[in-house]
Amino acid sequence: MAQREKRAGKQKVARTASGKKASPEVLAEASATAREGTRERTEEGHRMAGRTPPSEKSPARSSGAVRVVDDSIRSYAPITEDEKLLQAGSDREDFTRTDPWRVMRIMGEFIEGFDNLAHVRRGVSIFGSARTHPDDPQYQAAQEVSRILAEAGFAIITGAGPGIMEAANKGAKLGGGASIGCNIELPFEQGANPYVDTLINFRYFFVRKTMFVKYSNAFIIFPGGFGTLDEAFEALTLIQTGKIYQFPVIMFGRHYWAGLIRWIQSRVLGESKISPGDPDLILLTDDPQEAAHAVIQAWEAQNAR
Repeated sequence: MAQREKRAGKQKVARTASGKKASPEVLAEASATAREGTRERTEEGHRMAGRTPPSEKSPARSSGAVRVVDDSIRSYAPITEDEKLLQAGSDREDFTRTDPWRVMRIMGEFIEGFDNLAHVRRGVSIFGSARTHPDDPQYQAAQEVSRILAEAGFAIITGAGPGIMEAANKGAKLGGGASIGCNIELPFEQGANPYVDTLINFRYFFVRKTMFVKYSNAFIIFPGGFGTLDEAFEALTLIQTGKIYQFPVIMFGRHYWAGLIRWIQSRVLGESKISPGDPDLILLTDDPQEAAHAVIQAWEAQNAR
Protein backbone atom coordinates (compact mmCIF):
# COMPACT_ATOMS: atom_id res chain seq x y z
CA MET A 1 0.00 0.00 0.00
CA ALA A 2 2.78 2.38 0.99
CA GLN A 3 4.71 1.54 -2.17
CA ARG A 4 1.61 2.13 -4.30
CA GLU A 5 1.14 5.54 -2.70
CA LYS A 6 4.80 6.28 -3.26
CA ARG A 7 4.53 5.35 -6.93
CA ALA A 8 1.40 7.48 -7.22
CA GLY A 9 3.29 10.40 -5.77
CA LYS A 10 5.91 10.05 -8.48
CA GLN A 11 3.38 9.72 -11.30
CA LYS A 12 4.68 11.28 -14.46
CA VAL A 13 2.77 14.20 -15.96
CA ALA A 14 2.59 15.05 -19.66
CA ARG A 15 4.23 18.30 -20.67
CA THR A 16 3.39 20.94 -23.22
CA ALA A 17 5.60 21.54 -26.25
CA SER A 18 7.33 24.34 -24.33
CA GLY A 19 8.05 22.06 -21.35
CA LYS A 20 5.32 23.07 -18.87
CA LYS A 21 3.60 20.37 -16.84
CA ALA A 22 0.15 19.77 -18.29
CA SER A 23 -2.89 20.73 -16.24
CA PRO A 24 -6.35 22.20 -16.88
CA GLU A 25 -5.05 25.54 -15.62
CA VAL A 26 -2.08 25.51 -18.01
CA LEU A 27 -4.37 24.60 -20.93
CA ALA A 28 -6.84 27.35 -20.04
CA GLU A 29 -4.05 29.90 -19.79
CA ALA A 30 -2.54 28.75 -23.09
CA SER A 31 -5.93 29.01 -24.82
CA ALA A 32 -6.50 32.53 -23.54
CA THR A 33 -2.97 33.56 -24.51
CA ALA A 34 -3.43 32.06 -27.98
CA ARG A 35 -6.63 34.03 -28.58
CA GLU A 36 -4.97 37.22 -27.42
CA GLY A 37 -1.96 36.51 -29.64
CA THR A 38 -4.22 36.09 -32.68
CA ARG A 39 -5.82 39.45 -31.98
CA GLU A 40 -2.43 41.14 -31.48
CA ARG A 41 -0.98 39.73 -34.73
CA THR A 42 -4.00 40.82 -36.74
CA GLU A 43 -4.01 44.31 -35.24
CA GLU A 44 -0.27 44.65 -35.81
CA GLY A 45 -0.74 43.69 -39.46
CA HIS A 46 -3.21 46.55 -39.93
CA ARG A 47 -0.96 49.03 -38.11
CA MET A 48 2.07 48.10 -40.22
CA ALA A 49 -0.02 48.86 -43.31
CA GLY A 50 -0.82 52.29 -41.87
CA ARG A 51 -4.41 51.55 -40.77
CA THR A 52 -6.20 51.65 -37.45
CA PRO A 53 -7.28 48.08 -36.60
CA PRO A 54 -11.06 47.70 -36.88
CA SER A 55 -11.15 46.29 -33.34
CA GLU A 56 -9.81 49.63 -32.03
CA LYS A 57 -12.27 51.87 -33.86
CA SER A 58 -15.07 53.43 -31.85
CA PRO A 59 -18.54 52.50 -33.08
CA ALA A 60 -20.18 55.31 -35.03
CA ARG A 61 -22.94 57.17 -33.23
CA SER A 62 -26.40 56.72 -34.67
CA SER A 63 -29.85 58.17 -34.12
CA GLY A 64 -33.36 57.16 -35.05
CA ALA A 65 -34.22 53.51 -35.65
CA VAL A 66 -32.19 50.91 -33.79
CA ARG A 67 -31.33 47.53 -35.31
CA VAL A 68 -32.82 44.73 -33.25
CA VAL A 69 -30.77 41.54 -33.06
CA ASP A 70 -32.64 38.26 -32.68
CA ASP A 71 -30.97 36.56 -29.73
CA SER A 72 -33.40 33.65 -29.53
CA ILE A 73 -30.80 31.07 -30.58
CA ARG A 74 -27.80 32.80 -29.09
CA SER A 75 -26.09 31.86 -25.85
CA TYR A 76 -23.80 34.42 -24.34
CA ALA A 77 -21.03 32.24 -22.95
CA PRO A 78 -19.44 31.46 -26.37
CA ILE A 79 -18.42 34.43 -28.49
CA THR A 80 -18.39 33.16 -32.06
CA GLU A 81 -20.77 30.94 -34.02
CA ASP A 82 -18.06 28.28 -34.36
CA GLU A 83 -17.84 28.10 -30.56
CA LYS A 84 -21.59 27.70 -30.26
CA LEU A 85 -21.68 24.97 -32.88
CA LEU A 86 -18.87 22.97 -31.30
CA GLN A 87 -20.30 23.08 -27.79
CA ALA A 88 -22.38 20.05 -26.84
CA GLY A 89 -25.99 20.80 -25.97
CA SER A 90 -26.83 20.53 -22.29
CA ASP A 91 -30.01 18.53 -22.90
CA ARG A 92 -32.48 17.41 -25.56
CA GLU A 93 -34.50 20.61 -25.25
CA ASP A 94 -31.39 22.67 -25.82
CA PHE A 95 -30.64 20.65 -28.98
CA THR A 96 -34.08 21.17 -30.49
CA ARG A 97 -33.95 24.88 -29.68
CA THR A 98 -30.53 25.61 -31.20
CA ASP A 99 -28.78 23.08 -33.44
CA PRO A 100 -31.44 22.67 -36.16
CA TRP A 101 -31.44 26.42 -36.63
CA ARG A 102 -27.67 26.40 -36.88
CA VAL A 103 -27.92 23.79 -39.64
CA MET A 104 -30.11 26.21 -41.58
CA ARG A 105 -27.63 29.00 -40.96
CA ILE A 106 -24.78 26.79 -42.16
CA MET A 107 -26.76 25.92 -45.31
CA GLY A 108 -27.33 29.62 -45.90
CA GLU A 109 -23.64 30.31 -45.53
CA PHE A 110 -22.79 27.63 -48.10
CA ILE A 111 -25.37 29.08 -50.49
CA GLU A 112 -24.00 32.60 -50.07
CA GLY A 113 -20.46 31.40 -50.75
CA PHE A 114 -21.46 29.37 -53.80
CA ASP A 115 -23.55 32.23 -55.14
CA ASN A 116 -20.80 34.83 -54.79
CA LEU A 117 -18.01 32.63 -56.16
CA ALA A 118 -19.87 30.77 -58.92
CA HIS A 119 -18.08 32.87 -61.54
CA VAL A 120 -14.61 31.72 -60.45
CA ARG A 121 -13.24 29.14 -62.87
CA ARG A 122 -9.54 29.62 -62.21
CA GLY A 123 -8.63 30.58 -58.67
CA VAL A 124 -5.58 30.45 -56.43
CA SER A 125 -5.79 30.69 -52.65
CA ILE A 126 -2.86 32.38 -50.96
CA PHE A 127 -2.21 31.99 -47.23
CA GLY A 128 0.30 33.44 -44.80
CA SER A 129 0.80 35.52 -41.70
CA ALA A 130 -1.35 38.57 -41.00
CA ARG A 131 1.68 40.07 -39.30
CA THR A 132 3.92 40.36 -42.38
CA HIS A 133 5.11 43.95 -42.89
CA PRO A 134 4.72 45.62 -46.31
CA ASP A 135 8.52 45.99 -46.43
CA ASP A 136 9.06 42.26 -45.84
CA PRO A 137 10.42 40.38 -48.90
CA GLN A 138 7.68 37.78 -48.42
CA TYR A 139 5.02 40.50 -48.70
CA GLN A 140 6.62 41.67 -51.94
CA ALA A 141 6.81 38.09 -53.23
CA ALA A 142 3.14 37.43 -52.42
CA GLN A 143 2.17 40.61 -54.24
CA GLU A 144 4.28 39.70 -57.25
CA VAL A 145 3.10 36.10 -57.65
CA SER A 146 -0.49 37.30 -57.32
CA ARG A 147 0.07 39.96 -59.97
CA ILE A 148 1.52 37.40 -62.38
CA LEU A 149 -1.35 34.97 -61.80
CA ALA A 150 -3.97 37.73 -62.12
CA GLU A 151 -2.49 38.75 -65.47
CA ALA A 152 -2.74 35.10 -66.51
CA GLY A 153 -6.47 35.11 -65.73
CA PHE A 154 -6.52 33.65 -62.23
CA ALA A 155 -8.66 35.00 -59.40
CA ILE A 156 -6.80 35.49 -56.13
CA ILE A 157 -8.54 34.29 -52.96
CA THR A 158 -7.36 35.12 -49.43
CA GLY A 159 -8.64 35.32 -45.88
CA ALA A 160 -9.14 39.09 -46.45
CA GLY A 161 -6.88 40.16 -43.58
CA PRO A 162 -3.64 42.18 -43.45
CA GLY A 163 -0.08 40.91 -44.07
CA ILE A 164 0.36 38.24 -46.74
CA MET A 165 -3.38 38.27 -47.45
CA GLU A 166 -3.27 41.99 -48.15
CA ALA A 167 -0.21 41.57 -50.37
CA ALA A 168 -1.98 38.91 -52.44
CA ASN A 169 -5.15 40.97 -52.87
CA LYS A 170 -3.04 43.99 -53.80
CA GLY A 171 -1.19 41.96 -56.42
CA ALA A 172 -4.51 40.78 -57.85
CA LYS A 173 -5.63 44.38 -58.24
CA LEU A 174 -2.33 45.37 -59.87
CA GLY A 175 -2.69 42.47 -62.30
CA GLY A 176 -6.24 43.42 -63.22
CA GLY A 177 -7.70 40.22 -61.81
CA ALA A 178 -10.45 39.29 -59.38
CA SER A 179 -9.48 40.00 -55.76
CA ILE A 180 -11.54 37.90 -53.36
CA GLY A 181 -11.56 37.84 -49.56
CA CYS A 182 -13.16 35.17 -47.40
CA ASN A 183 -13.34 36.72 -43.96
CA ILE A 184 -14.03 34.74 -40.76
CA GLU A 185 -15.85 35.75 -37.59
CA LEU A 186 -13.40 35.97 -34.67
CA PRO A 187 -13.83 37.09 -31.05
CA PHE A 188 -12.59 40.52 -32.18
CA GLU A 189 -13.30 42.64 -35.25
CA GLN A 190 -10.47 41.93 -37.71
CA GLY A 191 -11.78 43.75 -40.79
CA ALA A 192 -10.78 43.31 -44.43
CA ASN A 193 -7.84 44.82 -46.26
CA PRO A 194 -8.66 47.61 -48.77
CA TYR A 195 -7.64 45.59 -51.85
CA VAL A 196 -10.52 43.09 -51.67
CA ASP A 197 -13.17 43.53 -54.37
CA THR A 198 -15.45 40.62 -53.47
CA LEU A 199 -15.81 40.11 -49.72
CA ILE A 200 -17.69 37.19 -48.17
CA ASN A 201 -18.06 36.93 -44.40
CA PHE A 202 -18.22 33.49 -42.80
CA ARG A 203 -19.17 32.40 -39.31
CA TYR A 204 -17.93 28.83 -39.67
CA PHE A 205 -14.36 27.84 -40.44
CA PHE A 206 -15.31 24.62 -42.22
CA VAL A 207 -17.64 26.44 -44.64
CA ARG A 208 -14.89 28.95 -45.41
CA LYS A 209 -12.34 26.18 -45.95
CA THR A 210 -14.71 24.52 -48.42
CA MET A 211 -14.73 27.73 -50.47
CA PHE A 212 -10.94 27.91 -50.51
CA VAL A 213 -10.71 24.39 -51.95
CA LYS A 214 -13.77 24.42 -54.23
CA TYR A 215 -12.82 27.60 -56.07
CA SER A 216 -9.04 27.14 -56.17
CA ASN A 217 -6.77 25.31 -58.55
CA ALA A 218 -3.77 25.69 -56.25
CA PHE A 219 -2.70 26.80 -52.77
CA ILE A 220 0.36 28.99 -52.24
CA ILE A 221 1.50 28.85 -48.63
CA PHE A 222 3.66 31.72 -47.40
CA PRO A 223 5.25 31.78 -43.93
CA GLY A 224 2.54 31.78 -41.31
CA GLY A 225 1.20 30.10 -38.18
CA PHE A 226 -1.36 27.44 -37.23
CA GLY A 227 -4.04 28.72 -39.61
CA THR A 228 -1.60 28.63 -42.52
CA LEU A 229 -0.48 25.11 -41.60
CA ASP A 230 -4.12 24.05 -41.31
CA GLU A 231 -4.84 25.09 -44.89
CA ALA A 232 -1.66 23.43 -46.18
CA PHE A 233 -2.35 20.06 -44.57
CA GLU A 234 -6.04 20.24 -45.48
CA ALA A 235 -5.09 20.39 -49.16
CA LEU A 236 -2.39 17.72 -48.83
CA THR A 237 -4.86 15.35 -47.17
CA LEU A 238 -7.44 15.90 -49.91
CA ILE A 239 -4.83 15.19 -52.59
CA GLN A 240 -3.47 12.16 -50.73
CA THR A 241 -6.96 10.66 -50.46
CA GLY A 242 -7.90 11.37 -54.07
CA LYS A 243 -10.48 14.08 -53.45
CA ILE A 244 -8.74 16.69 -55.64
CA TYR A 245 -6.31 16.29 -58.54
CA GLN A 246 -3.55 18.30 -60.23
CA PHE A 247 -3.63 20.66 -57.25
CA PRO A 248 -0.23 22.20 -56.46
CA VAL A 249 0.52 22.99 -52.82
CA ILE A 250 3.38 25.45 -53.04
CA MET A 251 5.29 26.34 -49.89
CA PHE A 252 6.97 29.66 -50.54
CA GLY A 253 10.13 30.39 -48.55
CA ARG A 254 12.51 27.45 -48.43
CA HIS A 255 14.32 28.61 -45.30
CA TYR A 256 11.11 29.08 -43.29
CA TRP A 257 9.70 25.66 -44.20
CA ALA A 258 13.02 23.74 -44.07
CA GLY A 259 12.56 22.39 -40.54
CA LEU A 260 9.03 21.15 -41.25
CA ILE A 261 10.14 19.45 -44.46
CA ARG A 262 13.07 17.75 -42.68
CA TRP A 263 10.69 16.49 -39.98
CA ILE A 264 8.24 15.15 -42.57
CA GLN A 265 11.03 13.32 -44.38
CA SER A 266 12.96 12.00 -41.38
CA ARG A 267 10.18 11.30 -38.89
CA VAL A 268 6.81 11.00 -40.67
CA LEU A 269 8.16 9.24 -43.78
CA GLY A 270 10.95 7.55 -41.82
CA GLU A 271 8.35 5.79 -39.64
CA SER A 272 6.18 4.95 -42.69
CA LYS A 273 3.32 7.17 -41.56
CA ILE A 274 3.12 8.42 -45.16
CA SER A 275 4.10 6.87 -48.48
CA PRO A 276 7.49 7.53 -50.14
CA GLY A 277 5.86 9.66 -52.85
CA ASP A 278 3.84 11.84 -50.49
CA PRO A 279 6.53 14.48 -49.83
CA ASP A 280 6.51 15.16 -53.57
CA LEU A 281 3.02 16.62 -53.16
CA ILE A 282 4.74 19.70 -51.68
CA LEU A 283 6.47 22.16 -54.00
CA LEU A 284 9.12 24.50 -52.57
CA THR A 285 10.29 27.76 -54.10
CA ASP A 286 11.55 31.28 -53.40
CA ASP A 287 10.71 32.60 -56.86
CA PRO A 288 7.32 34.18 -57.75
CA GLN A 289 7.80 33.21 -61.40
CA GLU A 290 8.38 29.57 -60.46
CA ALA A 291 5.32 29.52 -58.24
CA ALA A 292 3.10 31.05 -60.92
CA HIS A 293 4.47 28.69 -63.58
CA ALA A 294 3.69 25.64 -61.42
CA VAL A 295 0.09 26.82 -61.00
CA ILE A 296 -0.40 27.57 -64.70
CA GLN A 297 1.23 24.30 -65.76
CA ALA A 298 -0.99 22.25 -63.41
CA TRP A 299 -4.12 24.03 -64.62
CA GLU A 300 -3.22 23.36 -68.25
CA ALA A 301 -2.52 19.68 -67.49
CA GLN A 302 -5.84 19.32 -65.67
CA ASN A 303 -7.82 20.88 -68.51
CA ALA A 304 -6.00 18.89 -71.20
CA ARG A 305 -7.52 15.64 -69.94
